[in-house]
Amino acid sequence: MAERPAPGSAVSAASESPATPDREPIHFILQLARALHRYGYSSQRLEEVLEHAALRLGVVGQFFSTPTAIFAAFGPLPEQKSFLLRAEPGEVNLEKLADLEGVAQKVLHGGGNPAEGLARIQEIVAAPRRYRSALTLLASAVSACAGAVLLGGGAREAAVAGVIGLLTGLLALLLTRSPGTGRVFEPAAAFVAAFLSAGAARSLHGLDTSNVTLASLLVVLPGLTLTLAMMELSSRHLVSGTTRLAGAFMLFLAIAFGVAVGNTVAASVFGVPGPALVAALPPWTTAVGLVVGPLAFSVLFRAAPRDIPWVLAAGLAGFGGARLGGVLLGHRLGVFVGSLALGVASNLYSRVFRRPPTVTLVPGLILLVPGSMGFRSLLSLMGHEVVPGVETAFRMLLMTAALAAGMLLANVIVPTRKVG
Repeated sequence: MAERPAPGSAVSAASESPATPDREPIHFILQLARALHRYGYSSQRLEEVLEHAALRLGVVGQFFSTPTAIFAAFGPLPEQKSFLLRAEPGEVNLEKLADLEGVAQKVLHGGGNPAEGLARIQEIVAAPRRYRSALTLLASAVSACAGAVLLGGGAREAAVAGVIGLLTGLLALLLTRSPGTGRVFEPAAAFVAAFLSAGAARSLHGLDTSNVTLASLLVVLPGLTLTLAMMELSSRHLVSGTTRLAGAFMLFLAIAFGVAVGNTVAASVFGVPGPALVAALPPWTTAVGLVVGPLAFSVLFRAAPRDIPWVLAAGLAGFGGARLGGVLLGHRLGVFVGSLALGVASNLYSRVFRRPPTVTLVPGLILLVPGSMGFRSLLSLMGHEVVPGVETAFRMLLMTAALAAGMLLANVIVPTRKVG
C-alpha cells in the first residue's frame, strides 16, 4: 500500500507552481524540502542541503526549518517571494531518505533537470514500504528482546519483553494508520507494556518488570529526538532545538503517564509485583544482542538491505566506543566516546558510499541515547521519589550533552559530505 501524502500537502503553497521564471527549480527545491523533512532530516542539515541546492540551480534562496514548518524565500530582497510549508515529522524511512538525497545529487550534478527530479521525488514518496507487516512485527519483538538483554535483564525478561514488543508493534500498525489515532500510540503502548509486564510477574516470580517495560518501549522513547534537540541547540538552531526539546519532554510525560496508569490498573488486578530477582546471562548474550538489535532497528527504520551491514558495523563501533569511554571517563561520560566513534563511522560511510550519514547514525544512536534515564527519572518523580528523580534527570542531561558533543566533534574530524 502506498504511503499517505503529508498533512496539508494538497493545499500547501509548495503544491502550486511558483509564478517566477525559476519556477521549476523552486518547485523542485520545495518538494525536496518537504520530503526530506518528512523522513527524518534534522533542521540544520536540511537547511544546508537546500541552500546548496539553490546555489547549484542558480536560485537565490534562504531557508528556515523547524520540526513543524519550513520557510523558504526566493529572489533578491526587494522582489523576494516566500513560501510556508506546514509539515509534521513522519516516520523515519532511511531508504527513502537515501533515495531522495540521490535524486538531489543527480539533479545538482546535471544528471537530470528539476522536472525529472520532481517526478522522481513523487515516485519515491508514493512507493510502498520495503518491509511487510509480518517482518516489522518480528523486528519489534527482536528489538525488545535484545533491549532487555543489553539493559541487564535475564532470560525471562528477554522472553516477556519480546512478546510485549510484538504486541506493541501490532498496536503501532493499527494506531498509526491515521494522524488522529497515531497521536495516542505512545501512551497506549506504555500502558500495554506496563500492564502486561505486571501480569507476567504474577506467574514469573522475581521478574524485573521495569526492565521488561523499558525494553518493550526502547524504540518508542524519544531519546533520539532529545539528542537532535541538544545538537541543534549546540549549533545555534535555537528555535528548532527548543521546539524539539519541548516535544521530547511532552512525549516522555505521555509515556510515563501510560506506564503509571498501567501499573495502577495492574496492581488492582494482579497485585503488587514482588522484588526483582534477575538471573544473570552469560557474556556472549550481550554480543548476540549487539548483532540482532541493530538488525531489528534497520527493519523498523526501513533501511535498504544494502545498508544493513554498515548499520551493524556503525552500531558496534558506537557501543564499543561507549564501553571504552566508560573505562576511561566513567559511565556517565563514556557515551561521549561512543557518539564520537559512531559519528566518525557514519560520516566515513557517507563519504565512501555517497549516502546520508543518517542511515547508520539513527539505528546506532538507539544503543546510546539516554532516553531510558529520562523515562526512569519521570517515573521516580511520579512515584514521589523527588531526589532520585532529579538526580536521574541531571545524569540524563549530562549524558545527552556528552552525546551531542561527541557528534559535533565527529563532524569536525570527518566533515559531513555536501549533497551535490
